[in-house]
Amino acid sequence: MKKIILLFTLASLVYVNSDAQSGKPAVKVFSNFNYDMSSENEEDVFKEFEVKRAYLGYAYQIDDNFSTKVTFDVGKNDGGSAYTAFLKIASLTWKANDRTTINIGMTGTKNFKFMEKGWGKRYIYKSLQDQHKWANSADVGMTIDYNLSSNLAVDMQILNGDGYKNVQGSNGLMRGGAGLTYKMGNMNIRVSRDMVPRTEYTSEYDVQAISTLAGKLKLGELNIGGEYNIQENAANIIDNTKTGISVYGNYKLNEKFSVFGRYDNLDSENANGEQWNIEKDGTLQIFGIERKMAKGVTVAVNIQNWQDATEDNMPEADVESTLYLNLEYKF
Repeated sequence: MKKIILLFTLASLVYVNSDAQSGKPAVKVFSNFNYDMSSENEEDVFKEFEVKRAYLGYAYQIDDNFSTKVTFDVGKNDGGSAYTAFLKIASLTWKANDRTTINIGMTGTKNFKFMEKGWGKRYIYKSLQDQHKWANSADVGMTIDYNLSSNLAVDMQILNGDGYKNVQGSNGLMRGGAGLTYKMGNMNIRVSRDMVPRTEYTSEYDVQAISTLAGKLKLGELNIGGEYNIQENAANIIDNTKTGISVYGNYKLNEKFSVFGRYDNLDSENANGEQWNIEKDGTLQIFGIERKMAKGVTVAVNIQNWQDATEDNMPEADVESTLYLNLEYKF
C-alpha cells in the first residue's frame, strides 16, 4: 500500500514537472460519521467514523486525439484488510473523429454511469446497480461512444466481466452491452441492455440480461431522475428475476445549500412466483441537506432508512435508520 502511494506520488511529480499543461493529478475522498438510530438501548448504539474511499489518479493528454488515465481505488477489502489499493482505471482514450471515442484497457463501464451522474451523490450512497453488485464500475475491455447526432448517442462495450478487482475467469467468457442516450432540452433518457453469457450449458442456465430505462430532468433549481432495472436469469439461472427501481431528486436552495431525497425498491421472483432473493430485497429511503463548503469540499447531513422485504403473510420488518454526516473532498 505504502509503495503504491509512493510510486503514484513520484510519478505525479515527474509528470507535473515535465508538462504541467498536459497532465493533471486528482484525489477524491469519501468519509463519514454514522450513528445507528434504530437501537432502543443507548449502550448498544453503534457509531463510527469511516473513510470509505480514496481515489488517487492522474490524467495525461498525449495529443489532440489520445489521452490516458490511471486511477487507484483505496477502500475496504472483503478479504479482511482495512484498506487495499486496487488499480481501477488504466485506460487509453482515442478520439477517432468528432463523433467517435474509444476507450481501451482498464476502463470505466457504461452500466450505471448515467444513473450515477443523475443521482449525483456517490459520496453518500452508490447508485442502485452499483450498490447491489449488478455490474462493475470498471473492467478490462473496450468501450465505444458514437454520436449519431447532436442529441442522440449510442455506446457499446465488450468486457472481461469480472470487474477491476479480478482477472479474467478461466472460462474466457466476456460481458457485453449497448445503450442509447437521447437529449431533448433539459431532459435526458437512456435505454440499455447488458448481457452475461452462461457458464453451463444445461436446461437450468441461460444468458443473464439486464435491461434499463432511465431518465433525468432539470426544472429550474429542481433536478429529478429515475430508473427501472430488470435482471432476467439472474446469475444465469433461468427464470430467476430481479427488479430494481430508484427515484431521486435535488432542490437547490441557493449557491451553497440544497435538499435531496431518494427512494429505492428491490424485488425478486422465480418461475413459481416466489421471492427467491428475499434476504436482499427491500426498500431504501434517503433524505437530507447538503452544503458546498468550498471548491471541492461538500458535506451532507442525511438519514438513511432500510426495510427488509417480508413474505406477503408475514408482518413488516422493522425499519433500520442511520444518521449520516457525509463528506467529500477532492482536488
